[in-house]
Amino acid sequence: MTPDLFWLMLTALLAASLWIPFIVGVNTTPYDGKDDHDFFVHPPDHHKMVPWVHRAFRAHQNLLEQFMPYAVIVLVGHVLGVQTVITAWCTIAFFWLRVAHAIGMITAWARFPWRPLIFTAGWLVILVHAWQVFAQAPPAI
Repeated sequence: MTPDLFWLMLTALLAASLWIPFIVGVNTTPYDGKDDHDFFVHPPDHHKMVPWVHRAFRAHQNLLEQFMPYAVIVLVGHVLGVQTVITAWCTIAFFWLRVAHAIGMITAWARFPWRPLIFTAGWLVILVHAWQVFAQAPPAI
């Protein structure tokens, strides 16, 4: 397994598991939405939840926003045989940036300007990785 795929898999496991803090929070903390207790019928209003539960939901959504396009770029690079030191470091950096973003968002330590800077750094990693795929891939016909 290439480093790109290894770190992409770890990021996928993070994305697949980041729902857990939200569900734990939904089931263990008070909820201010008194009339909509049946969450299976009507999704809860996140704004009525305690702040860390709301942030946990947003952290999961935020990871999914960046993960899907990044996964496509990594997989396209893999199919095209693009594997460089830069792409390996991109996948490592992306994983750890997303871990820091999730922890920072849920715990609220990553406030302005840190959280947007971490998100933007993840976006820049995506662009660098895509640039490597475009630069190293065989020419299109």
